[in-house]
Amino acid sequence: MQTAADAGDAAKLLAAVPAGRRVALVDPRFVGHVHALRLGLTDPRFPAATVPGALTAQPEARGALLRALHRTTAAVGAGAPVVEPDADPAPEDRTVPGRIAVALEAEGTAVQRPALGSLVAAVPTDPEQQVAAEAGLASVDDEAVRLRNAVKAHDGFFTTYCISPYSRYIARWCARRNLTPNQVTTASLITALIAAGSAATGTRGGYVAAGILLLVSFVLDCTDGQLARYSLQYSTMGAWLDATFDRAKEYAYYAGLAIGAVRGGDDVWTLALGAMVLQACRHVVDFSFNEANHDAVANTSPTAALSDKLDNVGWTVWVRRMIVLPIGERWAMIAVLTALTTPRIVFYALLVGCSLAACYTTAGRLLRSLTRRASRTDRAAQALADLADSGPLARAVAKVAPGLPGAFTAPAVALLGTLVMIGGALFLPYGSPLTVAAAAVYVLLSGLAVARPLKGALDWLVPPFFRAAEYVTILVLAARSDVPHAVPAAFGLVSAVAYHHYDTVYRIRGGTGAPPQWLVRTIGGHEGRTALVAVLAAVLTHTSGFTTALTALAVAVALVVLVESIRFWVSSSAPAVHDEGELA
Repeated sequence: MQTAADAGDAAKLLAAVPAGRRVALVDPRFVGHVHALRLGLTDPRFPAATVPGALTAQPEARGALLRALHRTTAAVGAGAPVVEPDADPAPEDRTVPGRIAVALEAEGTAVQRPALGSLVAAVPTDPEQQVAAEAGLASVDDEAVRLRNAVKAHDGFFTTYCISPYSRYIARWCARRNLTPNQVTTASLITALIAAGSAATGTRGGYVAAGILLLVSFVLDCTDGQLARYSLQYSTMGAWLDATFDRAKEYAYYAGLAIGAVRGGDDVWTLALGAMVLQACRHVVDFSFNEANHDAVANTSPTAALSDKLDNVGWTVWVRRMIVLPIGERWAMIAVLTALTTPRIVFYALLVGCSLAACYTTAGRLLRSLTRRASRTDRAAQALADLADSGPLARAVAKVAPGLPGAFTAPAVALLGTLVMIGGALFLPYGSPLTVAAAAVYVLLSGLAVARPLKGALDWLVPPFFRAAEYVTILVLAARSDVPHAVPAAFGLVSAVAYHHYDTVYRIRGGTGAPPQWLVRTIGGHEGRTALVAVLAAVLTHTSGFTTALTALAVAVALVVLVESIRFWVSSSAPAVHDEGELA
């Protein structure tokens, strides 16, 4: 830290700092809480940020900061106004850091202004302001505020009342020992994998241990996010780990339960895969709806207004959050049922609970969409197209086929294709060439569904329909094959494909767009993979070759997707995402 004699000296000192480092300006008269400065000066997600009396700039905003500082210095030295003559600047914008922040924004550099709440950050200019600032400083415990803000603002009932009251203190303990959120995330994954291994023993002792370890894993899962918020350690690697490890833990645990059940003489692989498919489809409904609507113009709805009113009634908030069976409630239910019952009962409870939750959330989204007066943007249409995951076959159809008119045509066509594909897999004789014909119809209808930009009121349903068609087709064909280990192989294939779809979601959320087109082409798109599995089922009817083919496809998809995903998330182009997200 260096002290500058004046603004001109500050410019010289800033210019001397190595180019790859963050810099900050703090008014020497600053009075405030240490955590207020942390919020303003250490968050890595923003190129520039300010609180009253302080300003910071990341390397990418350093040039703009120096230019703004020079302009501000010249303007003040010449007696010229720094802001527009008719403007009435806020008190914090009259300090040197505040003036520079205004100048940065005028140049087009976004400056983050974190909400401080009860925290004090001020630059007193007279004794009365000094006394008031010091009184505010003494009346607020910034460590208590820091701990409170470490907890996610909107979380489920179980997490809020059974985990966060003590996990925040675990987060502080980790911070004081210089542990990183990524290390805690990894510990959570390892604990969940040990839990899955315990469940795979198929013994009552193993199931009890698995339930306890799953809850420990969830505590660590809450702690990593709280540690990131407590210490403001947001990173690209952390975004990737946090976005994918929850699914990896849950699916590994499902597999462990299925293996344990088989050891006890009960094959529940189909139920395990069904639970995974249902959960993944629930998530894509959430993701697709949010991407379609978060930047919509005139985004109003009587249903949304009613929901906002209910949010003001305390008990309804918690009931509605519990109905959707978020990750806290879901994992608690899985843990308790694992310890006390059998894997089959665990999966029955999951399927029933997640089905009810899916009906509730999807019905609400349908009502909002049908009553909402909104114009969707090109960005939203592109996000839905990326979430659709259309491969070369569907894109070829979309390129030559005219877009079908009608406000609800795209989801109707996608639903028809989904019903044809799933119906063929379910009701046609297993191995029949007609199943391949159904797949061909599905490819055709998939292309027609995305032939026009997805800007209709219900077009957000297109990606969920495609996910259901692909995942359920793989599940049904594997289950009907009567080939040993076909369903576990299908479980691996759906896991690999689902990872790709979650990876797509978090790239879009980070503002970097979907995975590259070469990746989608290489793994075939949803329609290509679905058609390929249908062909394999027809060609390799009732032979072990079907299991081998599904396994090989799962390994190939997983390798290509994981290598590209790891390359992206550890690269400098990946976003420093800190996602509050859905309750998931």
